Amino acid sequence: MSRWLPFPFVSLTLCILWLLLNQTLYPGHILLGALLGVAAPLLTRRLMPLGFPRLRKPIVALRLLSFASVEVARSCLTISRVILSGDYANLKAQFILVPLTMRDPYGMAALSCLINMTPGTVWTELQNENSELVLHVFDLHDAEWWVDTIKNRYEAPLMAIFETSNQSR
Repeated sequence: MSRWLPFPFVSLTLCILWLLLNQTLYPGHILLGALLGVAAPLLTRRLMPLGFPRLRKPIVALRLLSFASVEVARSCLTISRVILSGDYANLKAQFILVPLTMRDPYGMAALSCLINMTPGTVWTELQNENSELVLHVFDLHDAEWWVDTIKNRYEAPLMAIFETSNQSR
């Protein structure tokens, strides 16, 4: 990391994506991709005051992404079945509270993304005084299952990926 390339991996990735999107290796596009790769991280580094997050356990991240992908597909099928069947009388949309122990801002952002991309769930609020997540579930059958899933299958891996041992809990 340097002053002109604060995030070299991001710069390289942006340049490669630019070239892939344009499907060319002309010198002008290589130059534009390189400029984009240098300028974008420089212009946006103030948006990340804590710096670029470090993935401490990439294997755990891959396992988490695979589980989340399966969960998204399963939720899509479940929500589609409820909507297409028109069986709204048995629908149990409710809010539940999920206690969180994670404090890392990048981990919390990733947890928010994982929850909100799953059909039928919405992160509605984080109550800071007791660190509880208010979660809306479209068709709730077992609140304990949701709490267990978020705590053990989402939060625990995210804590392993993002948090360090010296962070305040």
